[in-house]
Amino acid sequence: MHRRSPKAGTPLNDKQEELARRESQLRDEMQKLQRMIAEAPRKAQETSRRQREEILDRASAGANRLDVSVALQDKRYGEGDGFSRRRVSLRKERREGRIIFLVLVIALAAAVIWLMSHLRF
Repeated sequence: MHRRSPKAGTPLNDKQEELARRESQLRDEMQKLQRMIAEAPRKAQETSRRQREEILDRASAGANRLDVSVALQDKRYGEGDGFSRRRVSLRKERREGRIIFLVLVIALAAAVIWLMSHLRF
């Protein structure tokens, strides 16, 4: 009579092989995770050091860029001696703007009328 070999694919042997394969995969994954855990503090320290260096670089570069502010002074904020005069109200500025606009419109209308009367179309 012909006998099967003991490792000839019985369901129990298949299950054992699958379990051994899964066990080796889990061991590999566990070793990988342990390496990651061991390297995590070093990586965190390195990234924080790099961020500090970037912040310092940006801060030192920003100081050089802002040195040109002397040439670009905004008159709304005074002449450097603080706020010596009171700010004009917005209502007054709007009223003055409307008056100037009306004067310019009237001047334009007068110029158009003068051109129409002197130039024959």
